[in-house]
This record gives sequence, structure tokens and C-alpha cells, in this order.
Amino acid sequence: MRLQLATMALSLAIFSRQIHLRSVSAFAPQIRSLTATTTKSSATTTSPSRRTRRFRPKQKSDSLQALLEDMERKGIPLHLSAVEILNGVANETDGSDDDISALFPQKGKNVEECAPRMRFAPSPTGSLHVGGARTALYNWLSAKRGQLDFPGEDAAFVLRVEDTDVARSTKESEKSVLDDLQWLGLTWDEGPDDTIAKYGPYRQSERSELYVRLAQKLLDDGKAYRCFCTKEELDEEKAQQEAEGLPTRYGGKWRDADPELVQQKLDEGAEYTVRFKVPEGARIVIDDAVRGTVSWDAESTVGDFIMLRSSGVPVYNFCVAVDDATMGITTVIRAEEHLTNTLRQGLILDALGAPRPKYAHCSLILGEDKQKLSKRHGATSCNQFRLDGFLPDAMINYLALLGWNDGSDKEIFTRDELIEAFDVDRVVKSPSIFDMEKLKWVNSQHLKMMSVEDLLELVTEQMHFGGVYKEGADEQQMKDFTFAATSLAKQMMEVTADAVTNAQTVLGYGLPSTFEEMEDGEAKTMIMQGNFYPIASLLVEQFKAGELPLPDPADHLAPFLDSNQKGITEDNEAGGSAYSFPAAYKAHMKIISKDLKVKGKNLFHPLRLALTGEMSGQDVTKQLALISMASDENGVVEKDSVDIVTLGERMDKLEAFCQTIPEEYRAAKVEEKKAADGTKTEQVTVVESVAAPTVVDPIDTYEGPSITSLDIRVGRITKVWEHPEADKLYCEEIDIGEEEPRQIASGLRPYMSADEMEGRLVLVLCNLKARKMLGFPSHGMVLCASNADHTEVKLVNPPIDAKVGERITVPDFDFEGEAGQPMKENPMGKKKIFDKLAPFLVTNKYGVPEFLGRPFMTSAGVCTSSISEGNVA
Repeated sequence: MRLQLATMALSLAIFSRQIHLRSVSAFAPQIRSLTATTTKSSATTTSPSRRTRRFRPKQKSDSLQALLEDMERKGIPLHLSAVEILNGVANETDGSDDDISALFPQKGKNVEECAPRMRFAPSPTGSLHVGGARTALYNWLSAKRGQLDFPGEDAAFVLRVEDTDVARSTKESEKSVLDDLQWLGLTWDEGPDDTIAKYGPYRQSERSELYVRLAQKLLDDGKAYRCFCTKEELDEEKAQQEAEGLPTRYGGKWRDADPELVQQKLDEGAEYTVRFKVPEGARIVIDDAVRGTVSWDAESTVGDFIMLRSSGVPVYNFCVAVDDATMGITTVIRAEEHLTNTLRQGLILDALGAPRPKYAHCSLILGEDKQKLSKRHGATSCNQFRLDGFLPDAMINYLALLGWNDGSDKEIFTRDELIEAFDVDRVVKSPSIFDMEKLKWVNSQHLKMMSVEDLLELVTEQMHFGGVYKEGADEQQMKDFTFAATSLAKQMMEVTADAVTNAQTVLGYGLPSTFEEMEDGEAKTMIMQGNFYPIASLLVEQFKAGELPLPDPADHLAPFLDSNQKGITEDNEAGGSAYSFPAAYKAHMKIISKDLKVKGKNLFHPLRLALTGEMSGQDVTKQLALISMASDENGVVEKDSVDIVTLGERMDKLEAFCQTIPEEYRAAKVEEKKAADGTKTEQVTVVESVAAPTVVDPIDTYEGPSITSLDIRVGRITKVWEHPEADKLYCEEIDIGEEEPRQIASGLRPYMSADEMEGRLVLVLCNLKARKMLGFPSHGMVLCASNADHTEVKLVNPPIDAKVGERITVPDFDFEGEAGQPMKENPMGKKKIFDKLAPFLVTNKYGVPEFLGRPFMTSAGVCTSSISEGNVA
């Protein structure tokens, strides 16, 4: 039992030789971690069978305080010396070279041919941030791919906690980091608290015995030495070197000191550090997977560096080198800021006779201002992204692209696709820019791949974050409301929190109290045209008379479910049977249309503003159903934290608002028709009366952004070359009538040759924000037509006589004046205008590119393509 406790106590001896029970967390300055006299010759000999036994520190996660209390209860002295501890350890192993070699699983192997053992080694001093998460991901992907390539072998993703920074490391931070990794789905094969620790323990604070033993080994072999220089001496030496303009490094005073002088200092109890003895003329050379060959002149670069401090605590680089070797790590992927650490770690590994892993040092992640990413750039911790409603798979997808690509322009990957495609050799050297808008776009694409049902748990979590639900609310009612809110917001969601924000907007009512309070804009202009007042007044009258169709309290979900009882996500679709609320509402609106002789946007826009308080949004019947669910007194929505305006309250506000509308805006505008001789003949309303049934013009029901938002111009490709880092990308110079040609990257290499493209007239979407495509600055997008499965892609062709730089127009849309000007680049990207227009950009059966059935036009005529009934993007 005493030997067992002595062995356990070795970790204590690293930190403290004499430490009082009441102040165990405050390590005393007079600590000794290595014996002053023990040598290899004094170690107890063990049997051959035990000599090759793998030496592993005992797994022990109890605090030092618990250990001390246990020793005190058993009457064992609290001030065991390092000599006593090491003598006890000597009974376990003889310290021979064979025994040391047995510590290194990859000894004698080519690590590049071994099953990959990857590690992520966070310090538990804060949260897991973007940079650390990317490092963990690259290691995880390499390990998972290795497990596919080396089935049944030792491939693994190892999680090691580097918690030797006693002042800053906390259990709370460790838990936070581990929780974030689990949220991201980066589960480890070996790590802290594993019941079977193959190469553990996996916290550095629990591996002290191993560090002491290998430090002693280097001392015994003459590859390390004790340095008794005081802090004052070292400071004086450093100041003198700085004054002389020399590199600051240790001068080597105790490197070859007389052994008798060393023993005298030990006998006096003088403090010392243990320094590594850098071999004369030593050079460290690595073949970095990202940066190529990197080399250092070790002697002139670092000098003899400290391995163990005077407190006995081992320094970072010594621990890392020992851990990588004893855990069998084959490749170290980490940030470029650790590149300089490789020199010291390589020297230590070589001195121990341990194999070096392969290295890959990834460039830093920068903010959009090209400065190192930090809190001032917004959310950077993984937990904040979770709270903001990002999906783990989307985070993984985006983080993978911050410095890596698969050689194509593909940007959306599933987890399995990343495992299959990832190769550390494709990690680029240039820094990556963290683009929050791009992350949101990636997240939105992953959301689109998920069903409403798949998202319920995540959106429910966001509802709780937002304080939407009452405490102890009915589970089924919460599920139904979440289902409705998710279905309603699905098409516009960038993050799951958008479902909450959208629901809060729908439950509110944005119509001002009076007409005078309205800001100039689309809504006020529409009211001034005169259609709003009669429609709104009729709605109020019918509501009071009980004639306005309302959501069915017994079937709130009808508008949100299709015939298969699955969630509907299209904005312009609503579910329900022929007898449900959506059907009754649509039938009633047809009656209003006939009675008031209005149709199209002159009917739909006033209805939407009157009922929802907004000029645009999702299907009105869905919105009214959600309002009805939230208005239930026995419902689940917490009215103290969510502003709910019920249907009855809306009608009251609408009636009061209508009373403030000036008389001249209470009827549709009329104009006089004149005969050929100029005499007045009759007066007619601007709004046409309802005629016999005709085919509905898609422009009458369209509620998205205007095609005039896009700045599409005729351009001529003047130069094409292959992107140096992407197998499927071309780089192009395109003349669009500006002073300098635009540089644009496109994914057209699989579909056409560079010769086919050079000299061609093309259509270019010009008001996209410039961004780097794998290091190439791309500003715009070449428009192409493609078939449904994108197996065939062709350029859209302007007429041969079209003018370079002229803007494409579409009939029935006003491209002149201020209203017809294209949107600026920043709002264009933030509002995802092109994404909203894209479903309506198609080619007809003749291959003509169209928007809402209207062709793309130039001054020379209609644009064309060779793909019929396809998409334009």
C-alpha cells in the first residue's frame, strides 16, 4: 500500500515537495521534482518479463487534497522526498532503454504508413472558439477517414486536456470545451475519464509520474542538466544581450558545470531548473503538410531551454512532446502559432529516441478586417453559435472550408462527405477570412435539407431561449406551436432562431395607429392608391358580423400540413381539406374580389397589410392560424414576454386606422378616357374590373423582390485560366464596360474548355459583393442555364450585336429612374435577394431565359440558351 501511495504521490512531488494540507492549491516555491542523486545504476533491477512492460501512470483524477488526506489517515509522512518516491517507482521498472522504448507505440515505424492517430489538446482556460474547433475538426476528419482506410487497427481521435496551467485551468472550462465538442459531434475515441485508458490518463495533470521519469532519463543520459542561475542573473544576462543587439538566449553557464559543484548546490538545497542540452550544430527539419519544408538552426535559435521549472512543474513543450510520443500520435494538425514550438518538441523527441509525428500547421482565421479573429468580430465561441441557432453540421461544413477545399467549387457537404473528401494535403497556406454572412448561408442550405419534423427539437430549444413558452407548458401544445412556427419560417430561415423571430413578428401587428404616422414607402403608396380603405373597411365589417372565415380552434395545424400530414414549407402553399380554414379563406377572398372589382396585387397587398400589418411575408392563412394558437388563454405562449395582438385587437386597430385615412385615398383612382377628337367620354377606375376567367399572370401573385434589384450586364470574356488550387474552377477576366475588367471565378471547368469561353459574350450579375474563392478575388457571377440535375450547364447568350456593359431589362418592369436602380452590394447579399429571385429565373421551352414569363432583353433583342425548361443561375 505504501508503494502504491508513493507512486501516486509522485504527481504531487512534481508540484510540491513541502506543501501544507490547508493550502494544497497554492503550490509552494520550494518544490523539487527530480532526485538529486538517483542514477540508472541505483535503480532496482526487475525481471525480464517486467522490464518490457508498458509503463503507464496510474489513472487518478482525485484532487491532490484527497491524496494528502488519504496519506495522513494512513500515517504516511506528508513530506516524502523525490528520492523516496523515485526509489519506490524503481521497483516498477528498471529505467533501461528497452523499457523507455516500450513507452512509444510508433517506435521503429514509419508514421506515414500507420493508421492515423490524431489528437486535439485544448487548454481548459476558457471556451472552445472557432480556431480551436477547426483544429479539432481537421484532426477528427483525418481520424475518421483513417478508421475507414485501416479497419480494425489503431486509428483514433484522441482528446488530451493540457491543464498544467494551474492558475488558469478550471474544471468548468474543461466541461465547457468538452460539451462544445460533443455539440459539434466531434466525439473522441480516447479521452478524459475513459474507463479503458489505452494510452492514458489523458489529462496532463494526471501524467506527472511519466514526465518526471523521462526528465530523469534525459538527465541520466547527459541530454539535460540542472541550472542554478537565479532570476536576477538571468535578467542581467538578458539585458546585456539586448543592449548589445544580440538574440536573447541562455548562455549555458551550468551546461558543463563541475559535478562536484552541482552536488554542492544540491546539498545546499539551492533552487534549480532542468534545461535541455541542445546538441552542438543541431538542426531540426520538418516536412510540413501545409507549409512545406521548414528548418531551424536549433543552437542559434533557442539555446538550452527549460524543461522543468524550479517549482518542478514541467513546461508546455516537454509535456506535449512526451504525450505525443507515448500516445502514438502520427500527425499533429494545429495552428501556425505553434510552428515555433515544433523546434523544441523535435529536439526532445529525438533525445528520447521517440519517433516524430508528421506536422501540419494551419494558417490563422482572420476577421473581415484582416485582423486575428476575436470577440470584437462578434460570436466566436461555439456555445454562442449554438445559442444563436446554428446547426452543428453547418458549423462543421463551414469550418472545414476555412482553409480547405476538395478541388471543386462545392460548398455544401454532409458530415460523411467531408470524411470521404478531407485530405490535409489540400489545406491551403493563406489565412482564412471568417464571414458571418457566408456561415449563415451555409446554415440556411443545411436547414433546407432538413424537414420541419427534423427541426422541431432545435427550434423548441430556441423558443425556450427566447422565453416564448410558459413554464410547465403542455408538451403537445408546445410541439404543435413549434411545428407551426417552423413550417411558417422554414423557407426564410438562416438560423433556427429565425423561427422565433419570425413568430414574434407574426404575433405582433406593425400597422401604425394613424395614417400620419406612416413612413413614406411601399405601404403608404399602396394606401394612397385608394384600394386599401374599402377592402380594410369590409374586413372589419365582416369580422364584426361573424362572416369572415377564421382558423378552426380544433384544427390549428391544417394550414401547415400537406395531404401526407407532413409540414409544408413553401411560402405560397397552405394545407387543409376542401372544408378547412385555408379553403374557406380563399373562397371568401374571391367573393371580395368580385364584389369590389379588384384583383391581383390590388387585392392581395391591401388584404395582407390589413390582416398582418406587413406588406410581405408568408401565407396569410398560416399567419392567422399561428396568431389564433398564441391567443388561446390556455395556450403555451408566455404573454408577458411575447407581444401578441389577437385577431379581435387587430380589427379594432384597423378600424381606428381607417378613420384617419384622408378622404382622397378612400377610393380607387379614376381617369377619364377621351375620344379621338379629345372630348370626354367616360370615367373608369385604374383598377380593371373582374373579367371572364383568364390565365393568371404570375406577376399578379408574385410578392418577392423586383428583378430590377439585379444588375445583370452584357460582358465579354477576355481571358480564362485554371484556378491553381481548385480542380473545377476557372478564373476569368471579363469586360463589362468598366475601366478595369472584372475578375470572376466560376465552376465551369467540368462543362466546357477555356477555348470555348474566351471571346464569348455572356451575362454577368455585377452587384454581388466581392469575395475570395480559394484565394482568388471574385467579383460577380457569370449566368448560366442548366437542366434539372445540373448535369448539363451552358452559358446564357446575349445577341451578337448586344453592347458590352449594357444592362439587361425585363418587359413590364421599370428599369428607369431611382426605383429601377439595382440594389447595392451589401444589402443585396444580406437580404439574400438573388436567392429569393433564383426560383423564378428559368428558361422556357425555347431556351429563352425569363422572369415571370418575361424574357431577358438587350438593345439588340432577346437573350437565348441551348437548354430548354431549365434554371438560370
